[in-house]
Amino acid sequence: MINLDPIRPRDAEALVGLMDELERFYGGEPTEPLDDQLAQIEAALFCTAPAAYVLMAWDEDKPAGFASYSFLWPAAGFTKSLYLKELYVAEAYRRTGLGRQFMDELHRIARFNECSRVEWTTDAPNEQARAFYASLGYAENGSKVFYRSTL
Repeated sequence: MINLDPIRPRDAEALVGLMDELERFYGGEPTEPLDDQLAQIEAALFCTAPAAYVLMAWDEDKPAGFASYSFLWPAAGFTKSLYLKELYVAEAYRRTGLGRQFMDELHRIARFNECSRVEWTTDAPNEQARAFYASLGYAENGSKVFYRSTL
């Protein structure tokens, strides 16, 4: 049975492993030393005002995936939204229902935090992700244009 739990400091190295897999999935190679990656996770997630939150999926003691999210304001009117930044399921756990489990839990967290919506993006060429979200009944929203500025 797969369990979803908020990340703990002792899970940081497992998250680095999954994030390195994610980097390779998108055709890149991890370039930063482990110590730097761990320091960045510590600074972003385990501080007074976290930049994001992470749900880890565990199959006993083996990491199976993660979802990182933040809260944005304003969303609709003066409400907030849960923004899903990354959803990654390790290859061995794909097509097992883990992605749906993540999405269900993220929606539960959004309702608990009185969000008016859950939002996310996926890369246009990522047909697997687009098909996955469509299988859950989510329609693509073409009303926004995405911009990025690299610093």
